[in-house]
Amino acid sequence: LIRVIPAQGIGHHQQKPSTRQSRLRPAPMFALGSIRAQGLRASMRMPANTLSSAAASAIRGKSSLVPVTMTSPADTVRYADQQLAKFDKMSFMPIRESVVSREMTTRYMNDMLDHAETDVVIIGAGSAGLSCAYELTKHSDVKVTIIEQSVAPGGGCWVGGQLFSAMVVRKPGHTLFDELGVPYDDKGDYVVCKHAALFMGSVIRAALIAPNTKLFNAVAVEDLLVRQTDTGIRVRGVVTNWSLVTQNHDTQSCMDPQVMEAKVVITATGHDGPMGATCAKRLEAIGALPAGLPGMHAMDMSTAEDAVLHMTNEVVPGLIFAGMEVAEVRGCNRMGPTFGAMLMSGQKAASLAIKALERDHGYGTAAWNN
Repeated sequence: LIRVIPAQGIGHHQQKPSTRQSRLRPAPMFALGSIRAQGLRASMRMPANTLSSAAASAIRGKSSLVPVTMTSPADTVRYADQQLAKFDKMSFMPIRESVVSREMTTRYMNDMLDHAETDVVIIGAGSAGLSCAYELTKHSDVKVTIIEQSVAPGGGCWVGGQLFSAMVVRKPGHTLFDELGVPYDDKGDYVVCKHAALFMGSVIRAALIAPNTKLFNAVAVEDLLVRQTDTGIRVRGVVTNWSLVTQNHDTQSCMDPQVMEAKVVITATGHDGPMGATCAKRLEAIGALPAGLPGMHAMDMSTAEDAVLHMTNEVVPGLIFAGMEVAEVRGCNRMGPTFGAMLMSGQKAASLAIKALERDHGYGTAAWNN
């Protein structure tokens, strides 16, 4: 048997157990009685002069930018004492490991069943894709499925340029910041958010908390589901697989994918790269777009953002391009670390999707609900 000794606090003097004790009696894990240092024990007692619930709430509110006028340094220290005393007494409810497995599995599989047919698929959960998803939450009767090949959503928008943290957005792209309550410094023609993660965290929450959206992360889109028509192709869904499977097709035998049928697909996978410009490259390969796509041109911030926004459009029936993937198809300049066009392109793509649903599927009429 291996006897695990719990970590002790500063000032604790470990008493070496006898050989017989170590064999017959396991050490008490995380027991308050095992902490013998009087200084630590005293610090964990509930202070005699405890804070009122209102004062404690006011201190917690500071982290949420709630105006606080009633707290003092002494109050915050007492609050910390109360928290430590609470955590020391805390014990989590019992659970069986199989219960956790069943909860995760049943929920995920039910989501897969529910989203095998969906209204809108968004490929890519970067700044454009998530802005699009957020905009579509305003249409609560539209089912939205977001597919992200990475484990973590956010794309390249967790940081600004050259891995610096500030996020620059040229006006009027800041209007999405205002909607989401993202704080920023107003510099006149542009605004600066002190860390891009503030925006990304806000838009992820706003998009995913809505009942009509679902994110499947660590899932890759391997191909498009299409229908041949007299005038070309119509996109009617996506072909998906686990990202790790997609990245290992060359090392394993055939591992077939699945599909998600969708009325409209929005692709926002970014500029060319290992997993970028996915749909642009696939449409070129099957002849739905001319061979030799222009690709993204060199940087010119002054023209790039307008061009990406204005060229955000339905490229083939059922497939809308948004964000930097637009530049790969249309030959727009790159804008570098300024993100206004990404946000506005995503929101525009959402409105284009609503119009496509109206045109092809009767959205906004009695036929939609039937």
